[in-house]
Amino acid sequence: MYLSRRTCILGLSALSLSACMGGGVQMSAPTRQAPMRPQANPAFDTWKQQFQGRATAAGIPASVVTPAISGAGFLPDVIARDRRQTEFTRTLEDYLGIAVSPERLSGGRAALSRHGSTLRAIESRYGVEAEVITAIWGLESRYGTERGDIPAISALATLAFDGRRGAFFESQLIAALRILQRGDTSAANLRGSWAGAMGHTQFIPTTYQEYAVDFTGNGRRDIWAEDPSDALASAANYLSRMGWRRGQPWGVEVRLPDGFDTGAAGRGSSRPVSAWTSAGVRDMDGRPVQDHGASSIIIPDGPNGPAFMTFRNFTALTRYNNSEFYVIGIGHLSDRLRGGGPIRGNFQPDRFGLRLGDRQEIQRRLTQAGFDTQGADGVIGPNSESAIRAWQQARGRSVTGTPSRGMLEQLRNET
Repeated sequence: MYLSRRTCILGLSALSLSACMGGGVQMSAPTRQAPMRPQANPAFDTWKQQFQGRATAAGIPASVVTPAISGAGFLPDVIARDRRQTEFTRTLEDYLGIAVSPERLSGGRAALSRHGSTLRAIESRYGVEAEVITAIWGLESRYGTERGDIPAISALATLAFDGRRGAFFESQLIAALRILQRGDTSAANLRGSWAGAMGHTQFIPTTYQEYAVDFTGNGRRDIWAEDPSDALASAANYLSRMGWRRGQPWGVEVRLPDGFDTGAAGRGSSRPVSAWTSAGVRDMDGRPVQDHGASSIIIPDGPNGPAFMTFRNFTALTRYNNSEFYVIGIGHLSDRLRGGGPIRGNFQPDRFGLRLGDRQEIQRRLTQAGFDTQGADGVIGPNSESAIRAWQQARGRSVTGTPSRGMLEQLRNET
């Protein structure tokens, strides 16, 4: 759980964290990665000895610090992932196409059915709807199926030693040791993403310390267990503490009037709903939007794309992850899980002039032509780029690795 940007960051882990720092939608199908192997590093060993003194000075008993830190291994792959945060700007259509994919919807419905009684009990206690918690669960760890398997102490120690964000990761390492001190889990079970986010809802250690709860009443705040109860309740507790209001929407898709002043849009421009109504803003059925308090208009896909009127609960979700795309993904997925329909506004093409369906068609046709893209999710990542380059080279075209509408037309003629 970190602050993040609308631009997604890939390559952090196999988890949803790979999409946007602090949690975010997994941008492609999960792949099993080879386990990280520690490597000998004398400088890291010296750092560990020095850190143990700082940890005990912070009040953590040596009986906790010594075995945990002595057993920490230097993981160069963690540093490589931290350095390899290549940014891919995604359109809103891309993001929602994966965040609210048919597979994620069906998984969410199954999760609601399987854990319905627990989720309703969590909703009753913390005032956060079951569908919202399920949506967070779905985006953060694919409903618990992709929680991460990297030893957190080793990962955090490696990143603290590396020093690029040393103070931040050392604070997370101290917090992780406090988890062990309290007895919530064991060092062997303290596992998660490469950057220290853990459990079904991907809490970093300091967030865990402040907001995790023991919903099952067994004396441990166990967000790692197969039973997701503590993790889901902890996410609900977090949102409740951030100001979530039960029974109110995160936002509503709206139609903007012709000539709408786009300078009035943005999260920083808050107005009464009546003011937007007077300006001609309506819901997608042409009705005035119900008043849920102070609101903002956001147009994350540009002035010609879908528009949303957002409320207090949108702001609460930004505290989980500051990315507008992430918040819309959570909100829209939760709406769909309640029976709502798809976004009705017109999504805008990407920088290549292509829509999500166009890119998916390119991937399918490339694979049919013998240039395997390893899937057809519409995300032009390394596999698709490699296939495009091979196709371009075979066809005597300029080798760019990027798609185009002309390429799509030629593929249609070929296959």
